[in-house]
Amino acid sequence: MAPPPSMAAASDRAVPGADATEASSLRLRRAPSADAGDLADDSSGDRRENGEPQPPQEQQQQHEMLYYRASAPAHRRVKESPLSSDAIFRQSHAGLLNLCIVVLIAVNSRLIIENLMKYGLLIRAGFWFSARSLGDWPLLMCCLTLPVFPLVALMAEKLIRRKLIGEHVVILLHIIITTSVIVYPVVVTLKCDSAVLSGFLLMFLASIMWMKLVSYAHTNYDIRALSKSTEKGAAYGNYVDPESMKDPTFKSLVYFMLAPTLCYQPTYPRTTCIRKGWVTRQLIKCLVFTGLMGFIIEQYINPIVKNSKHPLKGNFLNAIERVLKLSVPTLYVWLCMFYCFFHLWLNILAELLCFGDREFYKDWWNAKTVEEYWRMWNMGVAILVSFLVSAVFHEICIAVPCHIFKFWAFSGIMFQIPLVFLTRYLQATFKNIMVGNMIFWFFFSIVGQPMCVLLYYHDVMNRQAQASR
Repeated sequence: MAPPPSMAAASDRAVPGADATEASSLRLRRAPSADAGDLADDSSGDRRENGEPQPPQEQQQQHEMLYYRASAPAHRRVKESPLSSDAIFRQSHAGLLNLCIVVLIAVNSRLIIENLMKYGLLIRAGFWFSARSLGDWPLLMCCLTLPVFPLVALMAEKLIRRKLIGEHVVILLHIIITTSVIVYPVVVTLKCDSAVLSGFLLMFLASIMWMKLVSYAHTNYDIRALSKSTEKGAAYGNYVDPESMKDPTFKSLVYFMLAPTLCYQPTYPRTTCIRKGWVTRQLIKCLVFTGLMGFIIEQYINPIVKNSKHPLKGNFLNAIERVLKLSVPTLYVWLCMFYCFFHLWLNILAELLCFGDREFYKDWWNAKTVEEYWRMWNMGVAILVSFLVSAVFHEICIAVPCHIFKFWAFSGIMFQIPLVFLTRYLQATFKNIMVGNMIFWFFFSIVGQPMCVLLYYHDVMNRQAQASR
């Protein structure tokens, strides 16, 4: 039965615009995060009785009410599962990363407890300091006399600035200086039966000084050539920064030899002050991670290598088992070393010297190919030269203190050249940036470092056994 006219009229007066409201309630809902265009379209009908638009807050409330209506569709477009191959790299994996960290902490805590129960505490005072280190005074004297070579390089630059010697003479002097700075500590180390750690530190410092002196000679040569060009009216003379054309001085040389960089320039970007509290915190971190490296070496790596055989002479499966068992502790030691030296120590030096540019490394851990890894380390594109120079200095820093020249370190670095082409090919074939990254980590941490540790350890033990006969 239809309502009386009076009741219908009353109803119409009580609920004005009822048809519009009903039509609005039947509209498909949209998510609260719908784009602005959709909200603008939907809000075109959301007006008050007097024709004025509703405030945005009221419109948002109405949209949220519509969004949770049972009649609103939940499936609106084609979407992939978060872990599908097309969508996995567009997702945030912060939760899974946190899970991996928790699992790593739990697993490594169990391994530490198991190792302590099996071997006890193996840390020895001799790892940090031994009576044999006191007998390495020839290496100490060699280290203290290394600053003579930069001074001679400065004298050579002063002589050519005053035009007392020619360009060919100064180049020859720099070649002699840079060669001597490597040959001198090599001869001293080989003549003395010193501790491996002492020899490594000396060769490491000598290698750094060699690279600094090469940059010093090269940069000053280029400054002289640029000065001559600008004097002749070269077009790019107006773009040369006068600060980068200064003559070398004793102060600039000392700062360069102490600064955390291998690239010489007369001036550097500087900070305004030294944060003493920050330096203290970084030093504490450096000590903690150095202690962690010593703990891992003494507690894990030493027992494993002592219970192993030469990987190229023993059982093949046994060698694989030892390499895989060594892979985790050697990776931890390498990562701690990277963090201690390339992050903590270089930043401490930079802070004490007010050195401004502190991009000492890039995100090499995300390298998609071996080639990209080396570019991130060396900040250059001369990949083959980087491989060769790096291989030579790795061999010098390891083989000379060990008194063994088997070229294991050199071969390990140069072996990465075929990996450059392999990772390029696989990345192009599978169209996946993670394939090259996984291959890089596999050969770098699972195979390369543990194999080198085993090879050098057994060669050193064999040399010491033959020397004691």
